[in-house]
Formats: sequence, structure tokens, C-alpha cells
Amino acid sequence: MGRYHEAEIHSIFMGNQANTFVTSEIPEADLHFGLTKSAGTRESMYKRGTEIFNRRQISIVSVEECALIAEKLEIEQLLPEWLGANIAVKGFSDLTKLAPGSRIVFPSGAGILCEGENLPCRQPGEVIQDKYPNNPTLVSRFVKSSLGLRGIVGIVECPGKIVAGDTAKVIVNNAAN
Repeated sequence: MGRYHEAEIHSIFMGNQANTFVTSEIPEADLHFGLTKSAGTRESMYKRGTEIFNRRQISIVSVEECALIAEKLEIEQLLPEWLGANIAVKGFSDLTKLAPGSRIVFPSGAGILCEGENLPCRQPGEVIQDKYPNNPTLVSRFVKSSLGLRGIVGIVECPGKIVAGDTAKVIVNNAAN
């Protein structure tokens, strides 16, 4: 492991709405293990519903990268919850470039292991399009505009509490460079 940075936990979100990946803001959360999930469209090599390892337990975005995507799309704002984010950090503007194997450790001792970039898909573009109906090309432009800025996915390595406003340590995995 290599150098580390600090990032503020700007906001925390939970997926608690039926039939949507859009998340809702909450003040704190208890991270816990969720090692398996049912295979879906991203894992087409397995029969849908097959129990597989969950490499996408947590979606983390950077407030600064969300602002860059909004600028590219020429919209007023892009809220993390529209992307289905679970955590939004502030003060670490290169979050999406974080190497797999890097870690985010919270004051409680809870930790997340970075699995890599969260590649963009059309679904958040559709949500953004609904928010800005007078800009008819947002769905098609979202994927290209957010590539390299969409944040990361990770797994809970150590359970514990996270609180909005806390400062987390981002430990960069230099071995991947």
C-alpha cells in the first residue's frame, strides 16, 4: 500500500425505493458484509439469479466529478442519488482513477476495498433526462460524458458506522500502478 489522502464524507445514500436504483440521502449508515448477490444482466455468463460474489456492494462518487459531468452535459447539477450512489465524497476529485485494491477507511474503523471504476450505463442518463426534459439528448450523451468520472464500486472489507461529515482516509494501492 502506498500514500493516502483524506476525503470528507459529503453525503450517504440508501437504496430504499422500489423499482428504481435512485437512492435517498440518510445521515449515517452501518456498513456490513454482503458477499453474494444474484447474477443479473452485468453477469450474463451465469444464469440469471445464480448466487455469485458481490463486487458491487457500494457505489461511491465524488462531488467534484459529479460537477464535471454536469458541466459536460450542460446541466445545472447532477446529484449523486441520481447515479444510485451510496456515498458521495468531497475533496478527492480523482476518485474514479482510484486503483483497485485501494481502500477507504472511516473514523469508526469501517473500511471499503475499491474494486474499480463504476462504468457508466444508460439508466442514470434516463433519470437525468427526466430531471431536464428540455434537453432531449441527455440519455445518449451521459455514458460518454461520464466515462472516467462515474466513481467507483467497492466491497465492505470491515463493517462499521459511517457518518456524513466524517473525514475518511483514502489509501492508494500503488501496486496497481
